[in-house]
Amino acid sequence: MKSGRAFTRVRRTVFARHSNPWSAWSRWATTPLLLVPVWNRSWSQAAAVGVWFAVNPVLFPEPAGRPAWATKAILGEELWLADHPGDAALAVDAAATGAGLVGLLGAWHRRPVPAAVGSGVAMLLLLGYWELMARYYEMHWPGRK
Repeated sequence: MKSGRAFTRVRRTVFARHSNPWSAWSRWATTPLLLVPVWNRSWSQAAAVGVWFAVNPVLFPEPAGRPAWATKAILGEELWLADHPGDAALAVDAAATGAGLVGLLGAWHRRPVPAAVGSGVAMLLLLGYWELMARYYEMHWPGRK
């Protein structure tokens, strides 16, 4: 049982820090970096990109407040993942994942248009997912007024 509480504390810390708008937006803006090591077939580039995506959620401090849309989106995602609702957000997230895979496949085959379109659509769908997560936060955050 102790390991479950430890995991919850770690998850809470990661989401609290990742809810800093600098963390959320910098990670979103660098999504196309995922294509670079695939395009170049470079393990060293994959490692560098992997480190960035692993470190980014804890690189920035927890935000002082929660008014920012990105903050609400990330904290809403934490709640949503814990609650597992079968709602539209699941479909949007799946579509974003599919678009991202199209982008990666385009990069693998070194086709710039599918790579760029897949990555761009994934990023746009992620913004839609964030909007749903921000709404989820507004409706379900325990400390809401």
